[in-house]
Amino acid sequence: MPQVTDARGTTIRLPAPPRRIVSLVPSQTELLSHLGLDETVVGITRFCERPSHWQSEKPIVGGTKEVDLDQVRDLEPDLVLANHEENTREDVAALEDIAPVFVTEVRTVTGALDMIRAVGTLTATTDQTSTLAGRIISRFSSLPDFAPLRSAYLIWRDPYMTVGGDTFIHDVMSWGGFENVYGEQPRYPEVSLDSLAERDLDVLLCSSEPFPFHQKDRFTADLRDALPNVTVELVDGQPFSWYGPRLLDTPAYLHDLRQTLPTPQQA
Repeated sequence: MPQVTDARGTTIRLPAPPRRIVSLVPSQTELLSHLGLDETVVGITRFCERPSHWQSEKPIVGGTKEVDLDQVRDLEPDLVLANHEENTREDVAALEDIAPVFVTEVRTVTGALDMIRAVGTLTATTDQTSTLAGRIISRFSSLPDFAPLRSAYLIWRDPYMTVGGDTFIHDVMSWGGFENVYGEQPRYPEVSLDSLAERDLDVLLCSSEPFPFHQKDRFTADLRDALPNVTVELVDGQPFSWYGPRLLDTPAYLHDLRQTLPTPQQA
């Protein structure tokens, strides 16, 4: 009988490995695919973009913040995967009347590995998840001790929003030697151009998601004007924020990114 404790402290007990899973978390949807559970996944959200072909093959049950509860009920799942940050408390409570709900809260790379192993326990894929977790931590552990760069990471524009010290992105930044100057703040604080200018930054990382800073030059033009002595770098948001098998690629991405940036002595 698969049994795990989720982020709420709730024990999830299943009579057998699930045969009908609805995933409301993009990173965990990708994980289910990596584990070969294609036939088991019967519903995903419109933000579950990996693997891409599932968007046309699987029922879409709404967004992460606006789940179509009736559609989930019609799919008759025996397990729903949800996340403390991605999904609302109200949806999770309603979903529990439909099926067991495994709620995650992933704030560190180590926490991501725990989540991967827990999904393996629930889905009877522990051999695969143990191997995956081992490969991920081996690659992270092989990263060099980078010289620290005073950094901020923007996830939104108008208003500008960054990441605090209790986020998964903050932990990934630390593995790459990016010293988060907003690490003393929680969650996703709003910041101003003046605030950024006062932080003595070496580099400002502008993510491709959720706001697409990379799509138009004007999205970073005001930042470059306000911070003439700071390296303003466009980065792929997935290596910093996806906490499933995407983490296999994150260490190489961090290494390559650091190779393109000036060291503090050169800045």
